[in-house]
Amino acid sequence: MIGRPKPTLIVFGVLGGLLLLNLVLPIANLLIQADWSGWTASLREHSAGEALWVSMATSAMAVLIMTLLGVPLGYLLARGRLPFKQFWISLVFLPMVVPDLAGGILLLQTFGPYGTIGHPLDSWNIALTNNLAGIVLAQLFVAAPFVIVSALSGFASVDPKLEMAAATLGDSQWHIFWRISLPLAWPGIAAGITLAWIRALGEFGATLIVAYNPHTLPVYMWVKFESNGLTGALPVAFLLVFLAAGAVALSMLFGRLTGYGDAMAALGETQGRLT
Repeated sequence: MIGRPKPTLIVFGVLGGLLLLNLVLPIANLLIQADWSGWTASLREHSAGEALWVSMATSAMAVLIMTLLGVPLGYLLARGRLPFKQFWISLVFLPMVVPDLAGGILLLQTFGPYGTIGHPLDSWNIALTNNLAGIVLAQLFVAAPFVIVSALSGFASVDPKLEMAAATLGDSQWHIFWRISLPLAWPGIAAGITLAWIRALGEFGATLIVAYNPHTLPVYMWVKFESNGLTGALPVAFLLVFLAAGAVALSMLFGRLTGYGDAMAALGETQGRLT
């Protein structure tokens, strides 16, 4: 016999359901009121295609940079004996809570034509704002923490005994990282990279300040909203929601994968070479 639901679970279900409704209702309403034919025609405009290309290209570049730099940083924070480690970790989290517009102001102060770094470069005719480089800088600022934190969590969850076993068998730290630590931590890192990509793709506030032109999809959506109201902005909003849903699905898929078998196989190969 199935027992009656406990009162605590009922209360929690009602409270959680209200919050879930607030999260789901706007997206459901978007789908219910969708004007598929009109939205398709709107998204076929040349300006929409150009904005999509700019967003895809810059977010791909930003993800590549934050992966190449963020994964080693995550490993260092997880395994390195750093002084004031918690302070450095808190710095990683800081861009995640700084408002996007404030982040754009900080980036402009640093990389703008009169900024600390931008001004010397401007004398060499190197501009880091109002171009693709400015967009990438804004995306890196807001999205890189997702990669670093996922790498930190992934490497921290790896059993140190596996790494010590490989070291005991004579493997170098470099080999241990590539064959043991990274495969075990990779599912979480891949999920973080996917979320970082969609965060970079949807970045608006900092990009608006640092690189209004060329338009990314979020900035293009704002331009359409200013000129045509909801009618002009909704197709772009739907496209961004569709891309975000795909990224979330990939992130969940990566989270289910495991690199444990590959890592154990590498450990077995190492032992076989030394015995």
